[in-house]
Amino acid sequence: MAEIFIDNVRYEFEGKPLVLQFMLDNGLDHPFFCYHPSLSIPANCRQCYVEAGTPVFNRETNSYELDESGERVIRFFPKLMTACSLEASDGMVIKTHRTSELVKRAHKDTLEFILVNHPLDCPICDQAGECPLQIQTYKYGPEGSRFEHKKVHKPKRIKLGPRVILDAERCINCTRCVRFTDEISKSHQLTIISRGDKNYPATAPGMEFDDAYSLNTVDICPVGALTSADFRFKARVWEMNQTPGVDVTNGKGCNIDVWTRDNLVLRITPRYNAKVNDHWMPDFGREDYRRMNENRISRPEVNLDGDKIKSSWNNAELTFTEAIEDVNPSEILVIGSAFSSLEDNYAISAYFNRLGVNDVYFTPHIEAGSGDGFLISDDHYPNTNGCRALGFNEVSAAELKSKITDKSVKAIISLEDDLIGRGVINAGDLKGKFFAYFGSNNNETSKAADLVVPITCSVETISSYINVDGILQRTVPAKETIYTDRKLNLEMSLGRLDRYGTKFDNWVSDSNKVDCIPTWEFLERISRNQNSSLGFNESGDVFEAISSNIESLLGIDYNKIDELQGVQLEISSNKTEV
Repeated sequence: MAEIFIDNVRYEFEGKPLVLQFMLDNGLDHPFFCYHPSLSIPANCRQCYVEAGTPVFNRETNSYELDESGERVIRFFPKLMTACSLEASDGMVIKTHRTSELVKRAHKDTLEFILVNHPLDCPICDQAGECPLQIQTYKYGPEGSRFEHKKVHKPKRIKLGPRVILDAERCINCTRCVRFTDEISKSHQLTIISRGDKNYPATAPGMEFDDAYSLNTVDICPVGALTSADFRFKARVWEMNQTPGVDVTNGKGCNIDVWTRDNLVLRITPRYNAKVNDHWMPDFGREDYRRMNENRISRPEVNLDGDKIKSSWNNAELTFTEAIEDVNPSEILVIGSAFSSLEDNYAISAYFNRLGVNDVYFTPHIEAGSGDGFLISDDHYPNTNGCRALGFNEVSAAELKSKITDKSVKAIISLEDDLIGRGVINAGDLKGKFFAYFGSNNNETSKAADLVVPITCSVETISSYINVDGILQRTVPAKETIYTDRKLNLEMSLGRLDRYGTKFDNWVSDSNKVDCIPTWEFLERISRNQNSSLGFNESGDVFEAISSNIESLLGIDYNKIDELQGVQLEISSNKTEV
């Protein structure tokens, strides 16, 4: 196997890896700015300099030349090389800042040139705390600046588009943003304008940066030049908790990080997963933080003489139980949801199966042609394949409407699908029937319900989904409800405010906690009241039941999902368009 020596340590490799990526893959820290593993390589920042050499091979003797001590003679390149564009070759020797004073000095000099015109505004920059330039300056840069002249001024606070703000003075011309729009989103909306120390990224005159993936340029910007108009000046990175999750606004199920502070989701960013979304996600998925925070259903609601009133959980459980006991199983219609998790769908199915209701129906939210063939799919819901895997009856909107309006149906149980809001049914179709709605947010369907059961959303409980490609993924809690505690749940991350804040501080409160529980917990409470437990004490129990009873999910557990970053399943190609 081919070998390479980095700072006198031998490594083996296959193929033709790039030296910088090889070092990063092997846990070796090395500075860089313009390089990104999913973009082309311009090698224009020069920050990843290394000394590189190859052994001298004597073609006449067909062997490597050796020095007096019997070691291979290494011929180094006459100049420093950019590790990002340098292909590894057998026997190559690399010296980094750890073993070469020349490389160490080159890193300092390069950073000094970058900082010549860069504003020293870290205290007010949104990128502070997660800024590669800031971090690398501390690690590799000079201790001070020799530049005592007026810095070059460029446009500031420029609204490139509806979601991205540019501060051109901070730009170091890494061109990551331009390459992203050329190579990944292919919108070609950004380019570098002007010359020399006055250039910066911009759109064509009269055009705006309205790329459906525009905020990815904010993620990959190595400085604070591009910032999110929505998140700008909201929080410092060290004040927030970073929790892995799954985007539920689309069938692709992009992997995300959910950033919370004081139990509010402040931003959503993509999390790398080579099988699903690489380093990217669409902009509308980031805007889902509003649904997680706003317009939430908190405490059960019952319809009393046409008025919605808040109720206790005990009263909600009694109302639900009495309504179900007043009708025959053949008069109950159970509607699952491609928007809800496997756990919630399975729990509602398991409960009603015990009562003799064997069929659960769902209608997907698929709009042909609305996807882009990249990370936006025609399927607008995250778990259509999950409902299929559970064996639910997939019906069209017209068929579901027919079942709801059937005179033999006396009670309808619907799980977190705004059927009225998306035009599947109207409020008049529910008249004369008991309608219970399990949901996390107020919508047109919740308004029409006789009983509204507030349930946790994807960032408040462990939940799993099967995306359009048949990959099973899961989330972990990022937000607390009034019944959960971040400090007691080992899967929840702790931030600075959680460690040091108290309820008596002005910057920490309990007002952002929603009064809701998972669907399975509500049904488990009812079952226990009826002396017939479902056996669910936590989400893991529900998934264990799923993986024990659903053939396509046999033998899978949460640990396996985490280890593989999603489990690939066999899925049916049958799809229903609505």
